[in-house]
Amino acid sequence: MLTKIKSAIIKEKDALSIKLPRHIAITMDGTEHWALKNDISYEEAYKKAFFMLRNTIRSQVKLKIPILSFYILDENYDKDSESYSYLLDAIVEMLNEFANNEFVNENKIKISVIGKWYNLPSRIVDPIKKIIDETKDYDGFFVNLCINYDGQEEIVNAIKLLGMQIKAGKLDPELIDKDLIKENLYTSYFLPPNLMIKNGKKEASGFLLWDSVNTKICFTNKLWPDFDKTEFMDAIKEYQKGN
Repeated sequence: MLTKIKSAIIKEKDALSIKLPRHIAITMDGTEHWALKNDISYEEAYKKAFFMLRNTIRSQVKLKIPILSFYILDENYDKDSESYSYLLDAIVEMLNEFANNEFVNENKIKISVIGKWYNLPSRIVDPIKKIIDETKDYDGFFVNLCINYDGQEEIVNAIKLLGMQIKAGKLDPELIDKDLIKENLYTSYFLPPNLMIKNGKKEASGFLLWDSVNTKICFTNKLWPDFDKTEFMDAIKEYQKGN
């Protein structure tokens, strides 16, 4: 019996090693709803949310998936809401934990932050600058944190950059193509996601809008704090079925 169990485990590992996605994008939707549903404070809910994020990064390293992207804070998030301050606190706590972190350093995890994070309060901007600087030379794994991000705004900003180049006489409009637009996105330096795991509502979020044209989308039917390794592995298996 034990031999059969070991054999099954080996077969599952072998199956998962085939056609693994190189880039997985994950939405962290539903934390506020989860807090209300479970009568838990926003503070505790966000602590749980970022605990799940850190666990997912450990799964990334274990499975040797090069890139993970997390949609943490929408640029259009209600900044006056009761939950907003707790969300910022949780982000700061996570960034400070990543700084000089043994796991991050040993696995050479480069942490990038995508979006208009520089418009946020200094208490979050400073830790962002620090973790970007500390991990800028790492190339073992890549973790993208989308903070104060909006997919449509990303494309608008790319168009503005191209417009400035045209105005300066440095670019012929006829030369603009998909590749050139990609080069001017926040996400210019990494591959589009093969798999997007969406938690919370079954609706488009504008997450990596330009890059997700051919991305397989998996809906978990879970609120983010309930997301765990089982959902992560199930989404990868679903991705493998179509590849």
